[in-house]
Amino acid sequence: MNQPLWGIDLGGTKIEGVILESITNPTPLVRTRVDTEATKGYDHIIGQIAKLVANMESQSGLKPAAIGIGTPGVLDPTLQVMKNCNTVVLNGKPLKRDLEKAMGLRLEIANDANCFALAETHWGVVHEKAPGAKVVFGIIIGTGVGGGIVIEGKIWNGRHGIGGEWGHNFLDESGGPCYCGKIGCVETVISGPGTERYYTSLTGEKLKLKEIVARHADKTDPDATKTIERLCHFFGKGVSVITNLLDPDVIVIGGGVGNIDALYDQGLAELGKFIFNNQVEVPLLKPSLGDSAGVFGAAALVAG
Repeated sequence: MNQPLWGIDLGGTKIEGVILESITNPTPLVRTRVDTEATKGYDHIIGQIAKLVANMESQSGLKPAAIGIGTPGVLDPTLQVMKNCNTVVLNGKPLKRDLEKAMGLRLEIANDANCFALAETHWGVVHEKAPGAKVVFGIIIGTGVGGGIVIEGKIWNGRHGIGGEWGHNFLDESGGPCYCGKIGCVETVISGPGTERYYTSLTGEKLKLKEIVARHADKTDPDATKTIERLCHFFGKGVSVITNLLDPDVIVIGGGVGNIDALYDQGLAELGKFIFNNQVEVPLLKPSLGDSAGVFGAAALVAG
């Protein structure tokens, strides 16, 4: 049924809500936010989400039948509690159950990277440039590295709720220790901080990623070029594992690192060196929804 879709993006500092007209017309009827105020604890976050929904109802004159929520972690399918959240007060908590009890509504919860992939599939760059795609892999490379899998318009969560979490595959020991307890995860090697650390290891100088990219583009700093070449090499190697396993129709790259143009030519060439195929046919695309992807994807969770 073509009815309004309600979505909430639960972030570390803000909670954003949107009501979209329908799955076929993602025009926002309402878009608003409140502060998360996570330092005040789990129960306070529950209250802030309820406050946001009340604001959305007041502004729209509508009542939701269900709400989709994008979270900074995942709901464990077996235990029905949150895990892997960087908003740590959520970990171990039955967020879905508690919110449904507090608001008397059906909720659908997904990781923020899954919401990103879902939004870009329904309304973003995949819809625009690869509308026939059946399997989409959405990548977020920024402070961390995450991913989401969409198959025929639906998120693939997996048995443990960790479908698409390629950021914690092993990539290279040079990445060093990861917060997850392992060594050399994809996240430690090609995330923004991981890339900055590598440059510092070469030069002793601490630069932001944008400065490193600019120096590489200007061809004024051989170490900056070496850093970006390393990023592209390990990006291709890391993505090759996903490509060999899923063979997606399209890969969308979000996050700050995803803005680096070299990934789309040098990174693609490196991917070609590692996949089990004689050429690379999967397109690497930049997302088109920007900051809207998370909350739009949350709303898409309750479509259909």
